[in-house]
Amino acid sequence: MNAFSDSTNTVNEAAPKVDVSSAVDQNARNMKSPGRQVAGFSLVEVTLALGVAAICLIAMLGLMPTSLNTQQNSVRQTSANQIISQIYSVLRADVRLPPGQANKVCPDPPDPNVPCNWGALHGHWLTVGQPPDTMYFTNEGQQTGNLNGDPPADAVFRAKITYVPVPPTASTSVAKVVVSWPAPVDPGNGGVPLGSVTTTIAVNR
Repeated sequence: MNAFSDSTNTVNEAAPKVDVSSAVDQNARNMKSPGRQVAGFSLVEVTLALGVAAICLIAMLGLMPTSLNTQQNSVRQTSANQIISQIYSVLRADVRLPPGQANKVCPDPPDPNVPCNWGALHGHWLTVGQPPDTMYFTNEGQQTGNLNGDPPADAVFRAKITYVPVPPTASTSVAKVVVSWPAPVDPGNGGVPLGSVTTTIAVNR
């Protein structure tokens, strides 16, 4: 009986001891470790990023007026070139008009809603000492107002036609055309327009 009891006690003493509290602490550390690996932005980093974005936005907003003015000026130049083409066509046609047909370039009878001063230019290209003619045009390139009058309210462009009559030793009459905007500004009186297009055309070559 004593021998059996001694062997049993020996087996019990050799069994390993398990530290329950240590295992729980280890599991807790293992559960927390993934959270420590997630990195975020600090308040300073977020503030710097917002500051850079704000500076870029302000710079872009500052360039918008310049871009709009450039686009508008480009549209004005296109319209001015179209007006010059109209003037060139009328002056060239006026050379070939037979007597009594000078006013046929305008509607007959006249349309009160569509001003037409082309007929008033008849023969000016050949008249010695002819003063320059001034015409006005709307934003759509349509005539408005009176020849050599004051610019009407709807006028956007001012067209000034200066004639160089045919000299005795030459065979070509020349007209210098300057289309400027806005219409109320007269470059001939020292005004500075926002833009202008200048060309010289041979009327009767």
